[in-house]
Amino acid sequence: AEAADREAATSSRPCTPPQTCWFEFLLEESLLEKHLRKPCPDPAPVQLIVQFLEQASKPSVNEQNQVQPPPDNKRNRILKLLALKVAAHLKWDLDILEKSLSVPVLNMLLNELLCISKVPPGTKHVDMDLATLPPTTAMAVLLYNRWAIRTIVQSSFPVKQAKPGPPQLSVMNQMQQEKELTENILKVLKEQAADSILVLEAALKLNKDLYVHTMRTLDLLAMEPGMVNGETESSTAGLKVKTEEMQCQVCYDLGAAYFQQGSTNSAVYENAREKFFRTKELIAEIGSLSLHCTIDEKRLAGYCQACDVLVPSSDSTSQQLTPYSQVHICLRSGNYQEVIQIFIEDNLTLSLPVQFRQSVLRELFQKAQQGNEALDEICFKVCACNTVRDILEGRTISVQFNQLFLRPNKEKIDFLLEVCSRSINLEKASESLKGNMAAFLKNVCLGLEDLQYVFMISSHELFITLLKDEERKLLVDQMRKRSPRVNLCIKPVTSFYDIPASASVNIGQLEHQLILSVDPWRIRQILIELHGMTSERQFWTVSNKWEVPSVYSGVILGIKDNLTRDLVYILMAKGLHCSTVKDFSHAKQLFAACLELVTEFSPKLRQVMLNEMLLLDIHTHEAGTGQAGERPPSDLISRVRGYLEMRLPDIPLRQVIAEECVAFMLNWRESEYLTLQVPAFLLQSNPYVKLGQLLAATCKELPGPKESRRTAKDLWEVVVQICSVSSQHKRGNDGRVSLIKQRESTLGIMYRSELLSFIKKLREPLVLTIILSLFVKLHNVREDIVNDITAEHISIWPSSIPNLQSVDFEAVAITVKELVRYTLSINPNNHSWLIIQADIYFATNQYSAALHYYLQAGAVCSDFFNKAVPPDVYTDQVIKRMIKCCSLLNCHTQVAILCQFLREIDYKTAFKSLQEQNSHDAMDSYYDYIWDVTILEYLTYLHHKRGETDKRQIAIKAIGQTELNASNPEEVLQLAAQRRKKKFLQAMAKLYF
Repeated sequence: AEAADREAATSSRPCTPPQTCWFEFLLEESLLEKHLRKPCPDPAPVQLIVQFLEQASKPSVNEQNQVQPPPDNKRNRILKLLALKVAAHLKWDLDILEKSLSVPVLNMLLNELLCISKVPPGTKHVDMDLATLPPTTAMAVLLYNRWAIRTIVQSSFPVKQAKPGPPQLSVMNQMQQEKELTENILKVLKEQAADSILVLEAALKLNKDLYVHTMRTLDLLAMEPGMVNGETESSTAGLKVKTEEMQCQVCYDLGAAYFQQGSTNSAVYENAREKFFRTKELIAEIGSLSLHCTIDEKRLAGYCQACDVLVPSSDSTSQQLTPYSQVHICLRSGNYQEVIQIFIEDNLTLSLPVQFRQSVLRELFQKAQQGNEALDEICFKVCACNTVRDILEGRTISVQFNQLFLRPNKEKIDFLLEVCSRSINLEKASESLKGNMAAFLKNVCLGLEDLQYVFMISSHELFITLLKDEERKLLVDQMRKRSPRVNLCIKPVTSFYDIPASASVNIGQLEHQLILSVDPWRIRQILIELHGMTSERQFWTVSNKWEVPSVYSGVILGIKDNLTRDLVYILMAKGLHCSTVKDFSHAKQLFAACLELVTEFSPKLRQVMLNEMLLLDIHTHEAGTGQAGERPPSDLISRVRGYLEMRLPDIPLRQVIAEECVAFMLNWRESEYLTLQVPAFLLQSNPYVKLGQLLAATCKELPGPKESRRTAKDLWEVVVQICSVSSQHKRGNDGRVSLIKQRESTLGIMYRSELLSFIKKLREPLVLTIILSLFVKLHNVREDIVNDITAEHISIWPSSIPNLQSVDFEAVAITVKELVRYTLSINPNNHSWLIIQADIYFATNQYSAALHYYLQAGAVCSDFFNKAVPPDVYTDQVIKRMIKCCSLLNCHTQVAILCQFLREIDYKTAFKSLQEQNSHDAMDSYYDYIWDVTILEYLTYLHHKRGETDKRQIAIKAIGQTELNASNPEEVLQLAAQRRKKKFLQAMAKLYF
């Protein structure tokens, strides 16, 4: 920049570049940093980002005038780098970037950041271990995923459309293209939202500071790899972001995401509340001078207040709750008298907004109109409270109050006077407040026809205090003179609610009650009333949410009596819905009423209801005592057996009931029954029963010799067929025949997705282990597999498939990952499942994650290495894979130590690893974990040869320990080795967990 200034001073060329080529000027002259240091740079930094990325993404045109993608040349790479440097100058502040950049531009910028931060393309962020990534890479992943969920949340807000200017075709086309591109990006972000949330949740567990790229570190990354000397990989490169600052931003963004999801799943509000209140705690710790933590505290306070209302804290008292929360809790519990007291108190404090109070009144009105007559009095009282609040603030009386007060009585007058008295502090109230209240009471008196009610108000203490004697006497005289004329001449006004409703209005109200009710006897009453009004309607079609399985609907709709047909259909539909949302008590009431009804006239529907009640009882047990491991009652097991043995061919059956029954029997170890007593016709008609029988028989034959495991071969063939692809031939325009594969084939007894859904209903460890080993074996059969995955009982399966091309191995690999994830959610301490997960990470070159799970597998079966790890867990193959992981992570001393764990110590690998000087582990501090004297002697020789005196002394000290003396008894030597194994593995666990 200084050289450019000197040149500009001596040259005739102007110092300020022409506006049309300013980005080229910055590019060629390297004047970006000087430009950004100006007080008010023009163009602004965000405009620079847009222009740099637009120039870098311009498509090229070849000699044949064909449009080509942007070339990956030096100029475009520098333009992208300049855009990243401008963002680094803005300290990667997402608030600034989101405000000024469109979604496509910011998406491009953050993808370039991921690319330059060495995030492997195509790798899912959720599969990456943030703790082992370089700090700048981890920060880049966090920035991208924070932006992703912020963009999803922002897209859910309503946007005010800008007024269009004069129509220009080119501008409109550009806007349409940008809109379509934004929608496509949003679609992808929403599909990945769950993964982004998992990444950010994992970030909250980090306990180390991170670093974000600066202009200097980006320059270093742009150099040749040999010139960087690893600086950007170290813990001090870039701009430091403290752990608390990072967690504060992540908590806030996660809270906003959870809050947005709460509209469809109210249970998520609890997560949002936790994250927002954690954000407040972190802001208090960090203070207001943070460079990287810019939270809109007003918006945060609004979120916290909303969460307090939606999810009040269980340990908070009513005094600690906000008025919003108190009102919300009272409305949910039906404690309307408490709502009235809160509103009266609020007339003094004026803390609740008028709009909120009006919304509460509207909600009560709606409930009253739905047939709850007890709320009429509550509506008047709430309306009276709101009216007094309006009067005190100088607003007019609402129409609602006038309607509700058309027929006054003593109770209404008494309550109104109580509200007025408690809503004003006469000692502190201003003259305007007193004047407003006096005028209101005077107008109420003038609107009353009965002098008795007028006397009640005029003799009240508040009325006497606010109005002078002359005003009171004048008012009473006016009322006396007016009353005869009023009584004789004026016809009483009819209330709006007294006008008789038409038949169509009554039918609509009853249909509304029919939709809302879950009481079977109330539903029956409503239907009787509706059928009494009209015989032309089919009331089972009132709500499109009432869904009955197609196998049942034909039987139900065939009922001749219209009332019975509607009642049976609606009871079953509501019962199925309640079961789906886990409202099992109401579902049971509805099904019981339906069973009682159909028993009188239809044996077929009676059996249908018995089947549905069986499924409901299974779900009730699994969601209740079954989760604690309590066995189901013998009656339920007998009913499940009875269903599986049922031989009634005319009964309509839902396949899901058989599926749940089979899963139930497998989960509660009723395998003996599945293998011996299931009817043959059910094996042919229901694929889940067939699959359950094969699984149960395979588990039963497992302890026997390999030759007797015929069922395992049958199960293998069934699963191979399910995972096969159907092929068809197609002749092209050139006459050639091409092969087309279709992913979901109909070759097997069910689709792969149905099989996976069934497996995820199972919880029995042995059954899950058998299924998992089958899919692992099927995955290993593939010819191009380099690293096999190991699994328990894998030897029972065939070792080859006649037609390899027919198997969809990509789907098999996905299924293995899904199954491992599910099984570990059932039991995260199963060492064989942990080894499979580790092997998967090893096969996909994620060595740090693989080590994590190898160590976890050893820890869970050895009381965190306080006992010896069983040799069938840490086999030679597992140890060799751990050695390879450490080697590829440049932890060479760990490699040498692990070589001792093999049944025959691998001196060649150990010596080769110790020769490496660029080791990323603790090196000589690990020497205390070496018990093999040969390796220690080699270390002594190596350090002597290199002239490393201090390290040589450490190795000599390790050799000199008396317990390693070769003359010691074998028991002493084994004890010394075991103690060092324990300490080393515990140190490794602390490093990788």
